[in-house]
Amino acid sequence: MSTWQDRRILDLLGIEEPILQAPMAGASGSAMAIAVGNAGGLGALPCAMLNGEQIRSEIAAFREACQGPLNLNFFCHQPPSPDPVRDARWKQALKPYYDEVGADFDAPTPVSSRAPFDEQGCLLVEQLRPEVVSFHFGLPPAELLQRVKASGAKVMSSATTVEEAIWLEQHGCDAIIAMGYEAGGHRGMFLSDDLTSQIGTFALVPQVVDAVRLPVIAAGGIADHRGLRAALALGASAVQVGTAYLFCPEAKVSPAHRHALDTAPASATALTNLFTGRPARGIYNRIMRELGPMSALAPRFPLAGGALMPLRAISDPQGNSDFSNLWSGQALRLGQPMPAGELTRLIAGLTAKS
Repeated sequence: MSTWQDRRILDLLGIEEPILQAPMAGASGSAMAIAVGNAGGLGALPCAMLNGEQIRSEIAAFREACQGPLNLNFFCHQPPSPDPVRDARWKQALKPYYDEVGADFDAPTPVSSRAPFDEQGCLLVEQLRPEVVSFHFGLPPAELLQRVKASGAKVMSSATTVEEAIWLEQHGCDAIIAMGYEAGGHRGMFLSDDLTSQIGTFALVPQVVDAVRLPVIAAGGIADHRGLRAALALGASAVQVGTAYLFCPEAKVSPAHRHALDTAPASATALTNLFTGRPARGIYNRIMRELGPMSALAPRFPLAGGALMPLRAISDPQGNSDFSNLWSGQALRLGQPMPAGELTRLIAGLTAKS
C-alpha cells in the first residue's frame, strides 16, 4: 500500500508497511528479521537469550541482507533474589517426572537465565546503533534509557493496561505496543502481577489511544489483514504480529512445537508460569494439565525453567513436548505456512484492497 492514512509509525521507524514482527526470543532470529524487513515491515532481533557476540553476529547478518531498520528487543526484569527453599519445593514437585524419564534428581539444578538490559547491552546499542530498541517488562533505569535515546534509537515498550501505557509515555517511550490478553509468549505486564488486570487487544487499543499522545501498535490476536484493518480502525498506527510468523520457515521452532501449532485448536492455549516463572501464553501440554498452568511453587522469573532442563534434555530429542513451552497466541488457527516476507506483503496487500 503506497499511502497509509496514519503514517506516524511509518515515519517514526522508517518502514513502508505498518507491520512489526514480534521479537519472540528463542523462536526468531536474523532470517526472520531480514524477510520481514525486505518486505517493508520492521524486523526484530530478540536479545534476552543472546550474548554480545551472538547479537553482533545476528546484526551483521541482517545488515548484509537488508537495508531496512532493525529493532533490538531486550527484557527489563529485575533478577530475583536467591530463594533456595522455593527452588527446592519446585524441584520436588517435579520429582515424579524425573523418576519417569530417568533424569538425575540429585544433580545440581541448571540455571535458566534471561539477561535484563544492563550496561553491556547499552554499550552494544551505542556501538551498533539499531534504529529501534524495544523493551519488555517496562523500561531500563533512566540513565541507560537516556543513553539509548542519545544513540539515535527510537524506543518502544509493551503495555498491557492503560496505566502502563501512560507510565511508558511519561518515562520516555516514542511508541507504545498495546499488548492484549490474546498475545502469545510472555505478558509484558510490569506495574502489577495481577492477571485479572489483563484485557483483550480490541478493548485495550482504543483506550490506550485515547489515553496517550504517542502512536500505538496493536499486538495480540492479529494474524491477517482483518486484524490489521480492525486495529487501524480503532486508532492504532500499526500492528505487531507474532504467532502467525511462527508458521513461517524462518521460525526456529522445534518439530514438536511446529506440530502443536499445526494441530492445536484455538481454545488450547493458556497463560502459564511453569516454564519461566512469569505468565506467558502457550499451547497446553502435559505438565500444564497435571500441575495446573499457574503454580505458586514456580520460582520467580526466569529461574523456574532450570529444574525443567534435565527433563527437556531427555524428552525434547524424542519429539516429546511434555515439559517444553509451546508459546502461541489465541489466533494460532489463522496461521498460514508461508515465507515471512510473503506473509508480510499479503497482510499489507489485502488490507489495501479491503
